[in-house]
Amino acid sequence: MYDIPDQHDRLAVVTGSNSGTGKEATRRLAGAGAQVIMAVRALAKGEWARQEILSQFPDAHLDVRRLDVADLSSVKAFAEALLSEKRPLDLLVNNAGVMAPPQRLVSVDGFELQLATNFLGPFALTLRLLPLLLAAKAPRVATMSSSVAAIGSIRYQNLQRDRHYVPYFAYAQSKLADLLFAQQLARVANQRGWDLMSNAAHPGFTRTNLLAAGASLGRGRKRPDWVTRVMFLASQGVEPGTEPLLYAATSPDALSGAYYGPDRLFGLVGPTTLVRVPRSARHENDATRLWNVAEELTGVTLEKI
Repeated sequence: MYDIPDQHDRLAVVTGSNSGTGKEATRRLAGAGAQVIMAVRALAKGEWARQEILSQFPDAHLDVRRLDVADLSSVKAFAEALLSEKRPLDLLVNNAGVMAPPQRLVSVDGFELQLATNFLGPFALTLRLLPLLLAAKAPRVATMSSSVAAIGSIRYQNLQRDRHYVPYFAYAQSKLADLLFAQQLARVANQRGWDLMSNAAHPGFTRTNLLAAGASLGRGRKRPDWVTRVMFLASQGVEPGTEPLLYAATSPDALSGAYYGPDRLFGLVGPTTLVRVPRSARHENDATRLWNVAEELTGVTLEKI
């Protein structure tokens, strides 16, 4: 198991921290001494997760706050509340996500839901929190991607997938966008001389409620039997599945712009390793173009920060 360095006197924000990899990341960070803001869409679920973590670490510093990353007004309100407190932010973990709803859904802002939740919301949140990140010593932004980013493509002519929606291709697009964003943020930080590390991770094939409920988006539809069988043929629990993200977020050996994931069974399971970035995420021009599109769609730009 990856041994997280001491995190005392560090403030972290973890999105989607009420379950799965987000809760595990919160638990491990809090156990290492970090103060963690648990950014969750449902406060009741966040409080339940907080109490569960406190039962193991009674002295943990955990603060549950509402954030719906699919809603840009919620992102703005969450960020403005933190900015008003003027506390330097050492770590932002962009973990919250949604996977492959069977029918195309849209966010309150009119964006395809996976693009909104997995990419546009985290993009806007990161940029809005940059003043607090840059006020910290050696801050980091760790963004959760997915191994399916390797089969993704950014379809600018159909970015919102309003024509020919295929659930897993839309998901792959959103996760490729996460990876491109993490790399571009690392380049921007380097170009501007910021002491900010940005990197990405993927959990392999990890059994979380995202995987279990993704196909029905938690609406009670029974998961096909073949999915259940495949899940347990080559999958891992949440604890090891969270380690690439934790390594990216905390390891003194982690690199800015790097990508981390499991090292066994074609990246499905195993200890954390440095992952080769897929071909679809190797071109800086693609990342720059996507960044510009995200600024236009969200209305959040570096110039406004």
